[in-house]
Amino acid sequence: MSALGVLVCGVSVGMFRAARLGVDPFQSLMSGLNAVIPIRFGTLYVIVNVILLLFSLVFDRKKIGLATLINLTLLGYVAEFSQHLTELALGDPGLVGRLVLLAAAIVIMCFGSALYFNADLGVSTYDAVSLVVSERQERVSFKWCRVISDVICVAAAFVLLRLGGQSLRELVGSIGPATIITAFFMGPLISFFSGLLPNPTGRTY
Repeated sequence: MSALGVLVCGVSVGMFRAARLGVDPFQSLMSGLNAVIPIRFGTLYVIVNVILLLFSLVFDRKKIGLATLINLTLLGYVAEFSQHLTELALGDPGLVGRLVLLAAAIVIMCFGSALYFNADLGVSTYDAVSLVVSERQERVSFKWCRVISDVICVAAAFVLLRLGGQSLRELVGSIGPATIITAFFMGPLISFFSGLLPNPTGRTY
């Protein structure tokens, strides 16, 4: 469940890219940081993930496991291959086709996330933040913690990209319909699929 979930997420990331309607909230934040921090994107990505990894090590080491390792090492390659196959199969699907592709990518990503969440063998460094916060207090469930963290990412990305000199038209590449939709629906959809899938630990999200 853990390995399959991460691989499914990788496929969905490739579909997101092929749809060309924006990226997920965390990737939009990374774009914003890259606009104001003058280092290579790959280096910056590693630094941010190491910081998030340290967060998990301090507050809940159980969030670091097989899924975390696969996320850090293989997800990018799976996404790249998935994007290539999607673009090869669909060519230029037009706006309607891209919207359908985006909707499918969101559902597939949430399904994959629920798979490796339920397996409880680690999560991505970004996913760990919402999970740790939701588990350390009882007032706000995971799905709303995720919505809050995603919205914060998008808002921060907007400010950083503007500070980096991007125009509103240029922002669409980093903050598009996909970004806004995932910010508000990723958390609830992951919780929905988590309730439908096998759950060895019995933990709800």
